Amino acid sequence: MVLRAVRYGLAGVVVVYILLLAGVFAAQRSFIFDASDTGGKLNEPGTIAIAGSTRVTIATSDGEKLAGWYLPPKNKDGLVFLFFHGKGGGLERKKWRWERIANHGEGVLAFSYRGFPGSTGSPSEEGLFEDARAAFGWLSDKHKPETIVLHGLSLGTGVAAKLATEVKARALILEAPFAALVDVAGERHPYFPVSLLLWDQFRTRDYIGSVKMPLMIAHGDKDSAIPLEQAQELFRLAPEPKQFVTMPGSDHNTLVRDGLYEHIWKFLE
Repeated sequence: MVLRAVRYGLAGVVVVYILLLAGVFAAQRSFIFDASDTGGKLNEPGTIAIAGSTRVTIATSDGEKLAGWYLPPKNKDGLVFLFFHGKGGGLERKKWRWERIANHGEGVLAFSYRGFPGSTGSPSEEGLFEDARAAFGWLSDKHKPETIVLHGLSLGTGVAAKLATEVKARALILEAPFAALVDVAGERHPYFPVSLLLWDQFRTRDYIGSVKMPLMIAHGDKDSAIPLEQAQELFRLAPEPKQFVTMPGSDHNTLVRDGLYEHIWKFLE
């Protein structure tokens, strides 16, 4: 009787685990791409993410349309950042970032990935890579490659780094990066076979060695989302020239507040 109860109990645990696994597998992209984070604000007519910018639409090679905001540099040959946002987008909430760029006289093109507010389609790793190519193509029609700075934040670091293996640009900046998203997910959820289940693995460590432009990695030593060791591993695998900036006391989303752009300006000089 006891043995039968134990068997039923174990069978129940297995069934619950399988159901939980199936649910996580089906919903995994909603965890990686938080496309609802801005609450649809970027779909509203007249919404401007960057003060003084122009709202633009970028067409991708596979038929999607990306919402973008373009602010030209003050000088014709000034620097212009191509910004790749993190998992939640939220471009309209990053005014302190845009102000630092504008006040320095530089330009920026920030765009919303496919499936994020203002853009069509559904997000995926390969889809975001295609979005990056389209955004770079749009920007390089207006600016020389040597004036374009690729800047990725968190999830966007995997996208920016991939693009940096395919194009020529002034520099690559990775803010709070991971070596591989699948590794971070695996560490957080050791009870799931993450490497077998994850569709969008963003293995930046596999292609960072092919980057052929100056690289700067910045990471907070108190980052609660992506361990500092992830960024250090990525830096170790990257080719020269490269620079690593450890931001003492900074968390995942506080690097701008804590002086990131002071390091960026020095690096770009």
